[in-house]
Amino acid sequence: MEGWGEDGQVKLLGVIQSPFVVRVRIALALKGIHYEFIEEDICSNKSQLLVQSNPVHKKVPVLIHKGKPVCESIIIVQYIEEAWESKAPFLMPRDPYDRAIARFWAAFIDDKVIPSIVGAFRGQGEEQQKAVEESVANLLLLEEALRSTGKAYFGGDGIGLVDIALGGPLVLIQTVEKVTNIVLIDTEKTPLLSAWADQFCKADKVKKALPDGAELFVLLSARRAKLTSPPPGN
Repeated sequence: MEGWGEDGQVKLLGVIQSPFVVRVRIALALKGIHYEFIEEDICSNKSQLLVQSNPVHKKVPVLIHKGKPVCESIIIVQYIEEAWESKAPFLMPRDPYDRAIARFWAAFIDDKVIPSIVGAFRGQGEEQQKAVEESVANLLLLEEALRSTGKAYFGGDGIGLVDIALGGPLVLIQTVEKVTNIVLIDTEKTPLLSAWADQFCKADKVKKALPDGAELFVLLSARRAKLTSPPPGN
């Protein structure tokens, strides 16, 4: 991988299709940082390195830099910005207030947006409809946040923390729409987010870090079928 940094000093434990791992891969790609990607089997055979590196949650992603582990995707992205702060592009605003606002929206995506979309994927009938409505309401708030910047990205003219926070699960969101036949990012209701999503996915360093949509469709279709199939014996 082309990049900047010292070989062997940066490792990423993850799963290619994880939206949280994708966030870290995007940040590393944007910064042009060399790293070794270590694929984990988090379902049935977590490595000893993962368990030792993240003993609290035992989850991916984990970034290991100079032998020291950093956990949780948004924390890792901020760590990457601070550890390689002299390396452009800047993923966080320079102004302390703007930086706080970016952290707020990144937390909003994790605390509100992603859970509501997961609910829309897992739910059925009225439960699903409620989750869809909640998801759209959350995305409308992000639409207004993007509108307030007056720019193509939440980070301004370039991709920043909030773009990465929402962009990591973007392929997942688009795949959930296809699998469930629901509309979340609507070209009419959220035209700016729709344009943002298209531009984000086409960014050179971003698209290389995104998961394969076709593979994700197969995976989510199988999961959805299990969720919606009647219990045995019915």
